[in-house]
Amino acid sequence: MAKAKTTFSCQECGSSFPKWEGKCRGCGAWNSLVEEVAVDTKKSSLNKRGWSVSDSENKKGSRTIKLNDKIVAKKENRTSTGFKELDRVLGGGLVKGSYALLGGDPGIGKSTLLLQMAGGLASQGLNLLYVSGEESVDQTGLRAQRLGVNSERVEVAAESQLEDILAMAEIRKPDVLIVDSIQTVYLAELQSAPGSVSQVRECAARLMSLAKSSGISVFLIGHVTKDGNIAGPKVLEHMVDTVLSFEGDNSHQFRLLRALKNRFGATNELGVFQMEHAGLMEVTNPSEFFLEERGVDSIGSSVFAALEGTRPLLCEVQALTTQSTMHNPRRTALGFDVQRVHLLLAVLERHSPVQLIHHDVFVNIVGGLKLTEPCADLAVAAALISSSQMQEINASTCFFGEVGLTGEIRAASFPEDRLREAQKLGFTNFVLPFSNKKHLKSLEKKLQGRCYWIKNINQLQPILKTLAEESLKKSSPKKIGSPASELDI
Repeated sequence: MAKAKTTFSCQECGSSFPKWEGKCRGCGAWNSLVEEVAVDTKKSSLNKRGWSVSDSENKKGSRTIKLNDKIVAKKENRTSTGFKELDRVLGGGLVKGSYALLGGDPGIGKSTLLLQMAGGLASQGLNLLYVSGEESVDQTGLRAQRLGVNSERVEVAAESQLEDILAMAEIRKPDVLIVDSIQTVYLAELQSAPGSVSQVRECAARLMSLAKSSGISVFLIGHVTKDGNIAGPKVLEHMVDTVLSFEGDNSHQFRLLRALKNRFGATNELGVFQMEHAGLMEVTNPSEFFLEERGVDSIGSSVFAALEGTRPLLCEVQALTTQSTMHNPRRTALGFDVQRVHLLLAVLERHSPVQLIHHDVFVNIVGGLKLTEPCADLAVAAALISSSQMQEINASTCFFGEVGLTGEIRAASFPEDRLREAQKLGFTNFVLPFSNKKHLKSLEKKLQGRCYWIKNINQLQPILKTLAEESLKKSSPKKIGSPASELDI
């Protein structure tokens, strides 16, 4: 018998090589090549990949259309999952025939989220099939019952072989198929181990064909690496319609669901959940949730009006500066880019009287949030100035704006949504870039508060001092509804 031909595939990028090498020439990863048995695609069913089968086999040629022809767009009927937060991230609900991938750290609640989603979809009259390759039927069933999911429309199975999963889907014809997880599923005709590049790629292609040809919505649960990226070949993320990331910290109860890719809605959309003993509970007002333990007129604490996808979100930024005895002071940041902290410290040193070259600096985003917006610069700078000068920040003040290297404050995107969210939660003072003023003339008249338009970072410290003095003069906080005024700096 002829010896089976083998290839070496990279577990990071999927590149194939005829012999083993220590370093992958495709992506540069070390010790990532794994030996796999090559399959003759001419004799195997693997030559029919994807879901778009052309008519070339019938000698009719592939179907084409001309762009000047009238094309009628199909209306996407969406079904509510029972979670408004999940519907928001998906773009308004579940689309028939969609193909989604959910990734997250172990124990973060991926299976819990999809089981509860199954219960919500079952209440809408949909039939679901939940296939687990990591737990037995009894384990999955008991977990579902603890979460209150006991509908007859939800069926649970324990299977890892893809051929059997496809057979079950063909017999039961569910509206939604959930596979937990894609790294445990394998094709019998491939000799490589489950979770390898070839197994994940081929299994994902077969499931994509099932979703697009039969109209079944397929959800995949994916493992992540220690860096937080979804394990397996990158082609897996290219195949699916939606890539969801489930984030959180075991030291906090909340969980963040973020859309990294979505062909049916906006990307970077955020959904907030809270882990309880009865499962995941959605947080309908995340801003109030993240600010509920904030003190009044605290030193080194500011509020930033962030924008996650299309959702405005208020969060607390804390900073602490202390005299350092070391030659190289420490710079630590949690939830914020530490390199951007270095940038802000250099700008403050050059363009303001704040001197922190001999101080340890610590920045923290309360609640475990991770801010990537450059518009958070102004809130971080305000917290740093407050901590270094021991200057209280008025509790009803909100900040947003990007700080440039020359000290200028650059405009923020979607300032209207940020201001409306801040006003809804009772904030009456808004420190924002002067560049946004020309676009906010109509909204400024309706604001029940005061706007501080700022052009340069050296104007921030006088504003903080003015707000602190006004706060001391008032015996009670200003109520929403007082006439709005303006202070041009």
